Amino acid sequence: MTEALLTLPSSVRLSECVWRILGLNPGKFTLQGTNTYLLGKGRKKLLIDSGEGVPEYVSLLKQTLQESSPDAAISDIIISHGHRDHWGGIRDILSSVDLNPDNDIRVHKFPLSTGSCSGHMEHFPSDIDLQPMHHGQIFTADGVTLRVVYTPGHTKDHCTFWLEEEQSLFTADCVLGHGSAVFEDLSSYMDGLQQLRQLQPKKLYPGHGPVIENGVAKIDEYIQHRQYREQQVIHLMKTNRDRNWTVMDIVEELYKDYPPSLHLPAAGGIVLHLRKLQKDGLVRTACDVQMEDMRTKVWEWHDEETPKV
Repeated sequence: MTEALLTLPSSVRLSECVWRILGLNPGKFTLQGTNTYLLGKGRKKLLIDSGEGVPEYVSLLKQTLQESSPDAAISDIIISHGHRDHWGGIRDILSSVDLNPDNDIRVHKFPLSTGSCSGHMEHFPSDIDLQPMHHGQIFTADGVTLRVVYTPGHTKDHCTFWLEEEQSLFTADCVLGHGSAVFEDLSSYMDGLQQLRQLQPKKLYPGHGPVIENGVAKIDEYIQHRQYREQQVIHLMKTNRDRNWTVMDIVEELYKDYPPSLHLPAAGGIVLHLRKLQKDGLVRTACDVQMEDMRTKVWEWHDEETPKV
């Protein structure tokens, strides 16, 4: 990422029923900070994500809530996924009587599947009741109908949210307002992007960065970028089908025009592409090599023309 980030206001009204409040945690991975969103035209408000836990965030949220409506109160906090910068402020919010005088804010999150291990939730407060969220679930506030769209890939528990009244999407960390997203599973991530594209969103509200006005074009850009990189890996390995490759071998070929300092970061993405191609049956690990480190493991092209020995 080389282009400068746009300066975003700490709090701003984006539409008739949407306010964005920054988590006040700018950084390399959070860009201008984590975006949280307040939704609703009347007293009842929904909050998507709760920031990282920066103390000043709650005061900013209170101010925005009061400006939206003098008697406004948050009824539900909807957590997009388990990375701490999206839930770290949850306790501060629940402890603040000004955000819901009735003290009955419900907290929702998509559950991890049985047997999955996700270290990013290990520090979530155990005394906070998490209501399990499901794909297709509907949340409502005055003038707002919000539908959960389960989109694993960035993480196993990642969700996006469809705003019916605006035909728009809150994309969390699946699609960003600047640069490209990272992910744990490329196959699931690509499936999620295709699912979002089918909705034909007019606008995207990302988890980081500015609003994206042409939603479909941005999703297409993300899909095409990943498909281009995958085709590069396929072409390289298929045209050299008799060769075994480590991840760094592939990086040094595909990124030879980039500074060497970028090669190691690029290796992580190539690993995920190889895992997807392995699922697709196009590559496999070489039979005579047993290595745990994905970056040193040896890979080979796999089709009917390269029989296994």
